[in-house]
Amino acid sequence: MRLRLDRLGVEIDGRALVRDLDLDVDSGRITGLVGPNGSGKSTALRCVYRALRPTTGTVRLDDRELPALPRREAARAVAALTQENGSELDFTVAEIVALGRTPHLRGNQAPSRRERELCRRAMADLDVLHLADRGVLTLSGGERQRVLAARALVQEPAVLVLDEPTNHLDIRHQIELLALLRRTGTTVLIVLHDLNLAAAVCDRIGVLAGGALVASGTPADVLTPELVRTVFGVAATVVPHPLTGDPQLLYSLEGHA
Repeated sequence: MRLRLDRLGVEIDGRALVRDLDLDVDSGRITGLVGPNGSGKSTALRCVYRALRPTTGTVRLDDRELPALPRREAARAVAALTQENGSELDFTVAEIVALGRTPHLRGNQAPSRRERELCRRAMADLDVLHLADRGVLTLSGGERQRVLAARALVQEPAVLVLDEPTNHLDIRHQIELLALLRRTGTTVLIVLHDLNLAAAVCDRIGVLAGGALVASGTPADVLTPELVRTVFGVAATVVPHPLTGDPQLLYSLEGHA
């Protein structure tokens, strides 16, 4: 399923947080949003998972406007891993992951054998199966993040939206999560602060600054020393990864633009 942010604008209290944003997320591809703090990345994502209604423009799934879809249909189409995922209820890990099937069930309908296996496999893929009977409030931040990622995956969405999903994760679990996103073949829109991770996992990258899109293209086209200096205010040398050829940025502590 193709996702499109169509001239999206968000204004709150007279301040434009996102301005005239056009961005295509091709079906089955991973598109990243990067930019400095306050550039509008998370605000744009909130419009996609319907936590926020845009002031202007719209979000489209193929040729349909997402805000016009019934909530259950939208929940089956779009899953989100956000930065506001706290819970005060001490559900078990297995119960939290199973909540991802809620848009597909009616009333008190019990999960099928296939759905239980889907949950088990997602927990195994995210390395939380051994935590299945633990209360989620007893987990570390990284463990809880992996549980919530598993919940999003079992939703079987056409579009997966992730806002800084590698927060709290150690390097092994960062790599495993991003590799898993590659294998799913799902349409993915992801916000990442780490430009090197973005270059490694994303097919295309959109760069936001001041709420506006200032560059869009492949990682090699977008992540140039000139753009990094202009947008992020730091000096960087770009070199090819010795194994993959992906652009990798080397920063200098002395190099402020």
